[in-house]
Amino acid sequence: MSAPLLDIQGLRVEFGDTAAVRGASFTVSRGETHCVVGESGCGKSVSALAVMNLLARGARRSADRLVFAGQDLLALPERRMAELRGDRMAMIFQEPMTSLNPAYTVGSQMAEVYTRHRGGSRRAALDRAAGLLAKVGITAPGMRLGQFPHQLSGGLRQRVMIAMALMCDPELLIADEPTTALDVTVQAQILRLLAELQRDLGLAILLITHDLGIVARIAQRVSVMYAGEVVESAPTAALFADPSHPYTRGLLACVPVPGKVKREEALGSIPGVVPRIQPGFEGCAFRDRCAHAAPVCAGPVPRQRGEGAHEFLCRLPPGWTATERAA
Repeated sequence: MSAPLLDIQGLRVEFGDTAAVRGASFTVSRGETHCVVGESGCGKSVSALAVMNLLARGARRSADRLVFAGQDLLALPERRMAELRGDRMAMIFQEPMTSLNPAYTVGSQMAEVYTRHRGGSRRAALDRAAGLLAKVGITAPGMRLGQFPHQLSGGLRQRVMIAMALMCDPELLIADEPTTALDVTVQAQILRLLAELQRDLGLAILLITHDLGIVARIAQRVSVMYAGEVVESAPTAALFADPSHPYTRGLLACVPVPGKVKREEALGSIPGVVPRIQPGFEGCAFRDRCAHAAPVCAGPVPRQRGEGAHEFLCRLPPGWTATERAA
């Protein structure tokens, strides 16, 4: 079995006395779409920024293993990391309205990526940019290159961001909630575009989202994060068929099912909020919101394996029932 393209083991990120990511582990194979899902504040975006080494000043990043294409990202100097970013690994940021520089045209910003990493003439860079704009479904790409970001809709800006990320044929594309600020119709178009690009170009995609509908449509594997930890990881079909962590079950119970949710019936929810975790915290972070919590949950939490490559962080056994409760 070949080594994964991105291998993250025991990733930790701290901001002062807050542990934003606590030992998160997951891998992304070549040509795979791996979704990281969870509520806002659970550490998804911070994990992605840690991989790209784009964390805010003052953040502390460490890991047992953080390797991309055989290169130890923790040991790379910033200059070498800057050479990787935008070239072999690229990122689509969460907010298309603010991700582009308003003072420069679309063409200038896209050409800069290519000339910085690949050299060549500006004309060659603009030709490539126009070709990629056409590939992501933007009509009249030559005209769009001369426009400024404020002249584009949110959907067009997100397509420009995707095209810009593809300028140097990256092996890994990190997409941080790329459809959050878009309307439902445009969301579907962007997701379909990402799936087509992944299939046509053989990209590995790490997709950050809180939308389980997105996960079900395009992911081959999914990792569920809560309070900075990966609490469950499995192939997508296995996770939806047999979720093992109470938090995962709670998330799935919140998804309205057409034809099953009755009019005026309350939608599913998980009481409480994601806690702020301080360094040195022990036990299950979900225990204050879990209907199956017991005193033992304040102690070490075992990592268990279900069938296949299905792992989860909980004391409850695989296949536990809703009425099960340990002392």
